[in-house]
Amino acid sequence: MYTQSFLQSAPAATGAAAPLVAQDAQKQAAFDARISADGRIEPQDWMPAAYRKTLVRQISQHAHSEIVGMQPEGNWITRAPSLKRKCILIAKVQDECGHGLYLYSAAETLGVGRDQLLADLHSGKAKYSSIFNYPTLSWADVGVIGWLVDGAAIMNQIPLCRCSYGPYARAMIRVCKEESFHQRQGFEALLVLMQGTAEQRAMVQDSVNRFWWKCLAMFGPPDADSPHSAQAAHWGIKRVGNDELRQKFIDATAAQAQVLGVSLPDPELKWNEVRGHYDYGAIDWDEFWATVGGNGPCNKERLATRVKAHHDGQWVRDAALAHARKVQQRQRKGAA
Repeated sequence: MYTQSFLQSAPAATGAAAPLVAQDAQKQAAFDARISADGRIEPQDWMPAAYRKTLVRQISQHAHSEIVGMQPEGNWITRAPSLKRKCILIAKVQDECGHGLYLYSAAETLGVGRDQLLADLHSGKAKYSSIFNYPTLSWADVGVIGWLVDGAAIMNQIPLCRCSYGPYARAMIRVCKEESFHQRQGFEALLVLMQGTAEQRAMVQDSVNRFWWKCLAMFGPPDADSPHSAQAAHWGIKRVGNDELRQKFIDATAAQAQVLGVSLPDPELKWNEVRGHYDYGAIDWDEFWATVGGNGPCNKERLATRVKAHHDGQWVRDAALAHARKVQQRQRKGAA
């Protein structure tokens, strides 16, 4: 990337290097102009290496989160309390898998292979959302994941529908529609439990107590402590800051909690007339960073399960490739 000040201060280039420098400067200027005009960058367009790297990191982490996120809920498919709930949960887990596939495809348009993306996940190099490194201890956790976890995801993801990178923005349109349905389904499941026995209501409250603060951390650290936020915002990848998204989520969820009849586990949570928002307590960022760093309750379990599933599915990938080769051979023979 060449900045204007660099080009002005650099010594005159000689030979073939001069046209290359000028071409790069023109490409950078065209890219900057499109970003400033709130335009879309497509795979065939020139883009700075840092922009591409940021997108690969963000989209791949998003894809990994969808795939790893299948585990906490998938754990309850065989223990769902009714056939109706089992069917709903199977459909939801299948949706999450589809989201991962959309996002891996979007990442591949940036020139990185899916094998590399998965290798980075399985080695622990790539990250995924910290929320999925916590156990699902009761059936109520499935509903709370839908209501709170997917609710937080929607707050994060709706602005991504306007991301400056076209394939990512388009993938997010369908993802957000399905996540919105998941959030409503989770709320409905909890509403049914809250109309049940005292034991069921206590189960919901316990789940909310365990997941609330972890969901607030899903939005990422405060903007002042977020190393990538400013540059991502400049490029139009990130449209809304972490703190603003977190506040919007709290404001919306506090009202929903009143409808459900559950208490949010924050003694400092109260409406502030002056700000027009809810005030809330301090988040335990030490726990967040420890989990991101691989030291959460289920980090090793989640990763081991993912690696095993990939290994056990190798025969399927081999068979698909063998079939594709046979189809190509028949096509070549037919063309001859």
